[in-house]
Amino acid sequence: MQVYAIGDIHGHLSLLHGAHELIARDRDAHGDNSAPIIHIGDLVDRGPDSPGVLRYLREGIARGENWDVLLGNHDRLLLNFVRQPDWRDPGLRPGLTYLHPLIGGRATLQNFGVDPAVFDDLELAQAQARDLVPAEDLDFLAERPRVIDLGAQLFVHAGLRPGRPLEHQTEDDLLWIRDPFLQDARDHGPLIVHGHTALPRARHYRNRLNIDSSAAYGGPLSAVVLEGRKAWLLTPAGRVELVPA
Repeated sequence: MQVYAIGDIHGHLSLLHGAHELIARDRDAHGDNSAPIIHIGDLVDRGPDSPGVLRYLREGIARGENWDVLLGNHDRLLLNFVRQPDWRDPGLRPGLTYLHPLIGGRATLQNFGVDPAVFDDLELAQAQARDLVPAEDLDFLAERPRVIDLGAQLFVHAGLRPGRPLEHQTEDDLLWIRDPFLQDARDHGPLIVHGHTALPRARHYRNRLNIDSSAAYGGPLSAVVLEGRKAWLLTPAGRVELVPA
């Protein structure tokens, strides 16, 4: 089975369009227009057009595109900032909120029309966000799966808690985990395809494939195609195999 995947988007609609164009070319070259496209999460924050990304993906799925979209930790941050004002994400370091400049939420809220003058007042910012962030965008985020299991590959935003059965994984780990997963070289059964930890380029580690190539920080947005445990990065010149490290 052939499947495509796109890394962490972080509000970069133009990069998302480019990734889909590369996939369209690859589909034409290899004659498989039915293969699904999985977006690995972190649709929002830091980039210039988070509303456009959400609308593009939401409307594409509504018209029947064979797309899947996972929930990322930044997507959960936006969702709960608006809908659960008293909630604090356990993945954030003490002292950080969605409005901290390191998180990128200010860019997203400003994209939606929230006045930057209220960013120093959490309650005012949340009140404006409730008025300005469309319910259909929040519903779309709330409905996103946390894991997509295709047998040969398992897609998740951040990773898995090593040694724990899939049914016992927590959402916090699926959206936030780093070192316990990144440092574990054991085979997980399926190839784990993930993002969340930004790299200069997509990289294959034999047991996992990280496709977050730092679009949030000025890097490219990676689109890959997978067949079993093999993966290729899509480029304007065609496929480039990602050889396991």
